[in-house]
Amino acid sequence: MDELELLKKDWQSNTTQVEHQLTEKELYPMMHKKSSSIVKTLFYISVAELIFWIIINSIPYFSSEEYRAELASMYGNSGVLLGITIFSYAVILGFVYLLYKAYKSISVTDNAKRLMESIIKTRKIIKYYVIYNLVMAFLSMTFGLYYTVYENPEVSEQFAKFSDKQMFFAMVIMVLAIAFFVLIFWIFYRIIYGILLRRLNRNYKELKKLEV
Repeated sequence: MDELELLKKDWQSNTTQVEHQLTEKELYPMMHKKSSSIVKTLFYISVAELIFWIIINSIPYFSSEEYRAELASMYGNSGVLLGITIFSYAVILGFVYLLYKAYKSISVTDNAKRLMESIIKTRKIIKYYVIYNLVMAFLSMTFGLYYTVYENPEVSEQFAKFSDKQMFFAMVIMVLAIAFFVLIFWIFYRIIYGILLRRLNRNYKELKKLEV
């Protein structure tokens, strides 16, 4: 009876060991496939976002001469506006390119350590891109409100009639409006990129267990 129990325990131990080895062998390809798929999705989202902003900015610009004149007046001249536009799109294109490189890197990597490094790099790319967009959204809205208040004759005349108390409340409302819209942008990126980054982070943790 004792020999039977020993054989049973030995068999269970060997089975557990084999299952553990199989799990490790099977886990990396699974994590590799999932990580590659997530980064590929992030790449497609970034391309879609680039196309979206191009369409949003192009339609009013090319369809309204008044809108073009107002933008030129706001930025001083059309050259400054063109420079800012080129810079903005260059940053987004750079982000798209870096994500594409991250996807290709993950696609061809053949070990857990390099895959972990690629995941960390991808997370940093997304983080800096989101920060850039939030800062640009804040600066754009702040500049737009400043121009509207101080450079638009009709609005300037209205503000000139305000008392100190009314001006204070107007400024508070404008600051809150900017904060609200920046928050909307943050929520958007939190939802769109945050979900995928959390999945990527889970893959990273699983891979880290394999390295231990």
